[in-house]
Amino acid sequence: MDNATRLKAPFVWRRKWLPGAALIGGNVALAVGPLSVRLATSGPVAAGFWRLALAVPVLMLLARANGERILALPRRTLGVLVLGGVVFAGDLAAWHMGIPRTHLANAAIFGNCSSVLLMAWALVGERRWPRRLEWCALAAALTGAAILLGRSMELSARTLAGDLFCITAGVFYLFYLVLVRGARANAGTWAVLSVASACGAPVLLGFALMLGEPVWPGASQGVMHGGWWPLVTLALGSQVIGQGLLTYALRHFSQLVVGLALLTQPAVAVVVGWIGFHEVLTPGDVLGVLLVGAALVLARLGEG
Repeated sequence: MDNATRLKAPFVWRRKWLPGAALIGGNVALAVGPLSVRLATSGPVAAGFWRLALAVPVLMLLARANGERILALPRRTLGVLVLGGVVFAGDLAAWHMGIPRTHLANAAIFGNCSSVLLMAWALVGERRWPRRLEWCALAAALTGAAILLGRSMELSARTLAGDLFCITAGVFYLFYLVLVRGARANAGTWAVLSVASACGAPVLLGFALMLGEPVWPGASQGVMHGGWWPLVTLALGSQVIGQGLLTYALRHFSQLVVGLALLTQPAVAVVVGWIGFHEVLTPGDVLGVLLVGAALVLARLGEG
């Protein structure tokens, strides 16, 4: 092997493993996000406000570094992104209200139900019957959701309310995806995230104040609770690192691989819930999570 080949080999190897590491790392970062919401001493909706507010400066710097000029965007595109930010705030508000009220695994899986909902939305828009994989995805999603919701009703009304909040979040995220899909033709990823975060933050602050939640985080209560670190972790981990890694990785993989990678989120959430909060899932819960997770994979395959 000559010197040129030796110098080139590490870069080739890096190009092969880096997208895969980004795909898994992005899903893990998003799956750990609910832990920060649970540990924050601010209210859950207020934690959503800090997630966006603290991330905005970083996102704007990334947009500028990548040559994405926010102020140069067409007025129509900006209007769509502003509305998208408001809808995204509704998504975070509902999801963060659901996280303290249910299992972390349920929060992760229902929070990702937008993939199945987006497929159903497309079918209605195209006015056609589902294909075989799409039928399977819808059947798996409905069956898994029914099992999980049935288990929630058996446990307590509080757990059921948490699941319903997370499903509502998935519906909001569906409309957010529909709104920003067209805008992305004229705006880069970091510009989209910057505008949506900047517009969603004041909406979440208003929600938190209306609900009477504590907005400013309380004093630190030991290593695992309180202070600013859960909010900073949430902003950087979920809004910047999680979304950023996934954005980088999506163009390197097929729909099947991306769909399978989504299953890491509920899997990580199960481990986090077990270690941090002693949550134990029954076999019925696991079956429900697997069915909805399979629906997400089939929905991604159906997109192709």
